[in-house]
Amino acid sequence: MEPAGRSAIVTGGAGGLGAACVRHLTGFGLKTVVFDLHADRAKELAESIGPAAAAVSGDVNDDDAVQAAISAAQALGTLSVVVNVAGGGIAGRTVARDGTPHDKDAFVKVMHMNAIGTFNVTRLAAAAMSRNEPNEEGERGVVVNTASIAGIEGQAGQLAYGAAKAAILGMTLPMARDLAPAGIRVCAIAPGTMGTPVMLGAPEAMKARLVETIQFPRRMGRPEEFALLVESIVRNPYLNGENIRLDGALRFPPK
Repeated sequence: MEPAGRSAIVTGGAGGLGAACVRHLTGFGLKTVVFDLHADRAKELAESIGPAAAAVSGDVNDDDAVQAAISAAQALGTLSVVVNVAGGGIAGRTVARDGTPHDKDAFVKVMHMNAIGTFNVTRLAAAAMSRNEPNEEGERGVVVNTASIAGIEGQAGQLAYGAAKAAILGMTLPMARDLAPAGIRVCAIAPGTMGTPVMLGAPEAMKARLVETIQFPRRMGRPEEFALLVESIVRNPYLNGENIRLDGALRFPPK
């Protein structure tokens, strides 16, 4: 998909991976909406880019906020790309060492932040993209969702986060099949340990432990490398229904 005249929405667009995507997408010609809960950060990023970006604040599970992001993207161009990055997690075991069971509300909250939010933005944005004029491939849009290798091999204490990211991975193929008649492709990226500002701010000893089982290159992934993979998915019309690891051959140990 060529970017001229088209626009994108990046959820969680003011965060580490999201902001890298916003900068990269606008850099190769897509006008982009920074959709994020943090209004000030979203506005600051959009203003730093200029007229190729706009900021919308809101929750991915708030239909009105999602529709506002869709409208803002359509004002910039033909909404053709959605990158769902918004999410988060908590640490907690099914039963803690002291015998306390996992908090149910916390589990539900993580599912909402990740899986349900991804579903909600996609269902509404895909409905809008389905009305686009198709290109020569019959393509009308692309959805890129963000999972994690925790959704494949979650560690002890990652129950809620791993389950939520596994749900995103599980959406990929049926969502691609659902949206095929509309000419909308769907892929998901499962990052490993990424060097976001939060991760880079961790103590040096912790960062050393985080990278010791990464095979090559033995470092955290760069947000720009995540954004580069997003671009590859957008540009390659035969990538569809695929979950793609981005992890330097990392495999999580049990804990």
